[in-house]
Amino acid sequence: NLRSILDVLAGDSPVPVPELPTHLARILRPYQKEGFSFLYRTTERGFGACLADDMGLGKTLQAIAWLDTLRRQGKLETVPALIVAPASLLGNWKEEAERFAPELVLRIMHPSAPDSWQPSPTRMDTPCHAVITTYGMAVRTPALADLHFPAIVLDEAQAVKNASSARSRAIRALHGERRIALSGTPVENTLNEIWSLMEFLNPGLLGNKKSFEKFTRSLERGYAPLRLLIRPFILRRMKTDPALLPDLPDKTEIPAYCQLTPEQAALYHHQIETLHAMLDEPDPAKRLMLVLPVLARLKQICNHPAQFQGTDDYLPERSGKFLRLQELCSSIAARQEKAILFTQFRSVIPHLHDLLSRVFGRPGLTLHGGTPIPERQNIVSSFQKESGPPFCILSLKAAGTGLTLTQASHVIHVDRWWNPAVESQATDRAYRIGQHRNVLVHRLICRGTIEDRIDAMLTEKRRMADDLFSGGPEQWLMNMSPEELKKLLCQS
Repeated sequence: NLRSILDVLAGDSPVPVPELPTHLARILRPYQKEGFSFLYRTTERGFGACLADDMGLGKTLQAIAWLDTLRRQGKLETVPALIVAPASLLGNWKEEAERFAPELVLRIMHPSAPDSWQPSPTRMDTPCHAVITTYGMAVRTPALADLHFPAIVLDEAQAVKNASSARSRAIRALHGERRIALSGTPVENTLNEIWSLMEFLNPGLLGNKKSFEKFTRSLERGYAPLRLLIRPFILRRMKTDPALLPDLPDKTEIPAYCQLTPEQAALYHHQIETLHAMLDEPDPAKRLMLVLPVLARLKQICNHPAQFQGTDDYLPERSGKFLRLQELCSSIAARQEKAILFTQFRSVIPHLHDLLSRVFGRPGLTLHGGTPIPERQNIVSSFQKESGPPFCILSLKAAGTGLTLTQASHVIHVDRWWNPAVESQATDRAYRIGQHRNVLVHRLICRGTIEDRIDAMLTEKRRMADDLFSGGPEQWLMNMSPEELKKLLCQS
């Protein structure tokens, strides 16, 4: 009955939660296991659940553990689960699923995918356990509404906060036996956003929109009645929660995967074609001199086509990395937190500043080799004020040492410097004595590119990475054979 269900949701009645596989049980932290249990316990009782953990606490991993449990129970065999996420997170989900739940087969439904999944009410496409698509594709694919999904996951669920938008209406029209939402910012501006989220998770719980607005206007003495109503369906943990502090590392590194746009991919592959003849040069020194300029151009293309072309047309839509950065910083801005960003290219700094000024709603700071020494301390002092600018963009070489920027709780490496010691020195501008926050380190990595493969090498050789790469790219490229170079640079 309803009373026993509410007791279950409130945690007053024990509910058997399946054991996690050994590898996941070993990886998940206690609070993440609690989050997994919350998702399972709530959805198996027929209710939708919102995991509203702060950024960096592993919402995606907890959702993957939940989906993998449904897979092991045979609930994703006939029709797959549906994951709806921003376009920039498609690669991130696929990577995390392959890493943490390799038996959970996840496919992408998007024109950019080589083998895009297609919905069909009569015949299932190539079998898989979960399909991930974008909010835009969900709106443009009415056939999704003809399927009854065993589970639906909304990532960055604040995307449906506007209840009257076509996006929100399309998402609410989807049929899902189990529904969960992931959002570090379930309410950004108004209480109507809570109504929109709950109308997806638990339709009718808060009445219709008009009656909900009337109800909230009557709450003269605070929102306690509303909190009591929605509390069983939302789990919110913050990095600052005392209960979590012993469980969290001081510094968490999070890869932020990006997809090349079609324009970037075409430019990138053209450069790769020019490499093949160069790599056959037998003299290692000559080969290095030929390869290094191409390596720099590949990195520029990964950042933005305009940087490679030397133009000022830095529209975010032209670059998967700029779109991912825009999304990442939107979440940081919504939390009113600060970020420092590092790039090795001074020329891209003004364009990054323009992008982030729009995202944060006010300008930030920049520091590079051309910044006068006396001005640098003024920049640091300004940033270190609590009310100071929300972000600071720095060139890696000019700002890798000597600066203290502990007001930042996010460090973003826009492009990769292959010497991990140099990146660590830059990260330590925020992660150092005087830092009282947990620091999140985001590394933007374009999938299927040199950035992706170098990151894999660094991960694989973590213990020896400092020695291996301490001389910079010249050192390790010089020591590679032509065959090794082809595998590193040309493998698609």
